[in-house]
Amino acid sequence: MRYLIDNFPEIMGITGTHLYLALTPLLLGLVIAVPVGVLVRRVGWLRRLTVTVANLAYTVPSLALFVIIPPLVGISTIDPLNVVIALTVYSTALLVIAVPSALDSVPAEVVDAADAVGYGPLRRTLTVDLPLALPVFVATVRVVVVTDIAMVSVGALIGVGGLGKLFTQGYQRDYPDQIVAGILVMLALALFFDRLVHLLGRWATPWTRVDARAGKGRS
Repeated sequence: MRYLIDNFPEIMGITGTHLYLALTPLLLGLVIAVPVGVLVRRVGWLRRLTVTVANLAYTVPSLALFVIIPPLVGISTIDPLNVVIALTVYSTALLVIAVPSALDSVPAEVVDAADAVGYGPLRRTLTVDLPLALPVFVATVRVVVVTDIAMVSVGALIGVGGLGKLFTQGYQRDYPDQIVAGILVMLALALFFDRLVHLLGRWATPWTRVDARAGKGRS
């Protein structure tokens, strides 16, 4: 704790870099995965192929991606973009599997009712399917944001900034306080953003709170 207090300004600077490297891939993953997941959901063979490719992408070790990506996109290994791209791959892989599963949780009678009143596929997806799928989808988003926050630290092994620097420097200097400071800050970030995503999900789905209160009233 003493190291954390004495070096608080420096650690906050590192934390800002860490959050950029962790949250940017999450946002990019959402932008890619949501439309792709919606498009492949009703095409059986395409959905199976997407799930297979996503699972394979997620099994590739992060260090291997950090080595493979730079020559493919023409950047330096120590470029922060290297970490952003790698984590975007992982984020997209998890989210693109979650989108069809979340949409499957929408009650069939609700979908039929929307079709019956004349909703087209696009309008129904945007105003009925996706909003009702949010509670299930948010659970995966929480996993992804915590995973990204943790995995950014691996970037320190290739010289990319983030809280992982505290681990590598602490190990090299045999200074456990520095390592503990990094762990504490990373845990705090993970807990904060996990809770934030949960609260945003509840805010975006007010009907779930009404249903919960109604259930308690009946009991």
